[in-house]
Amino acid sequence: MGLRDRLAARRERDLRIYYTGDIHGSELCFRKFLKAPDFYDADVAVIGGDITGKAMVPVIAQGAGFAARVQGEERVVAAADVEELERDIRFAGFYTYRCDQRELERLEADHDHRERTFTALMVDQVARWRALAEERFAGRPYPVFIMPGNDDEFAIDAALDGETVVNPDLRVVTVGPVQMLSCSWTGPTPWRSPREEPEDDLSRRLEGIASALDPDMPAIFNLHCPPYDSTLDMAPLLTEDLRVVSDGGQARMVPVGSHAVREFIERRQPLVSLHGHIHESRAIANLGATICVNPGSQYSEGRIDGALVDLRDGRVVRTQLVSG
Repeated sequence: MGLRDRLAARRERDLRIYYTGDIHGSELCFRKFLKAPDFYDADVAVIGGDITGKAMVPVIAQGAGFAARVQGEERVVAAADVEELERDIRFAGFYTYRCDQRELERLEADHDHRERTFTALMVDQVARWRALAEERFAGRPYPVFIMPGNDDEFAIDAALDGETVVNPDLRVVTVGPVQMLSCSWTGPTPWRSPREEPEDDLSRRLEGIASALDPDMPAIFNLHCPPYDSTLDMAPLLTEDLRVVSDGGQARMVPVGSHAVREFIERRQPLVSLHGHIHESRAIANLGATICVNPGSQYSEGRIDGALVDLRDGRVVRTQLVSG
């Protein structure tokens, strides 16, 4: 888009929001996020949850080199190439932990030590990412909003807030001409993640946050969990032992979103509601007057999926799904 086109587009809006989520520790996706506001000419950037990764990969010292098992593949490199190996691991969404054979054996034998090490790696990465975002977005008129999701441990929260980076979770913040209500929590999942709770409790949590809304200001919602049966929440049906149920070789897809979230949106009717959580359900839908968006996630492929929302005069004038 040339300068003339950008200026024309800006005259058609008061605010453009770039929203993404579910990057799950992918260094590549986060670095793409840092560039997204400039690339899409967005005023505000939001990550709506699930920012941490799911696994730790020990990088084991062996003689003059290092070895690591990455997605089932054993990789052995010389010491001079270990940083490249670790970069590849981080880009895929895993944490690297450089150690020797003795430490590896301790990790395997000591559950508490393994969990402490994993948590420390997550916190360190979040703090490093926040520093990168602080540097990248310094001087912009709006902060960058990075929120945890249901998969994210509470230990990372203290590492999120800075001067330019703001964690909006469980509160209402003002973003130019609109207010944004955010919530990282979801209803129950098969994985018993840190930030999930029964639907009745989630409903009370959402209404508690909403008590801070200004009734005279347009609102957008940043809710990690999508509303139930909205096309934004279709995921494979699982058995009790977490196997995918198939019909004719295809996964049986069912709605898995939150009834509490759906009822909250239908009752409050914000301008737009931004969601993640369900990677397979990249969609835009309407619940009454509210536009609901889930950009989906392909973080494991190094692709960042997002959405653009243009606002003008207290209404949504454009919504678009983007990838890169």
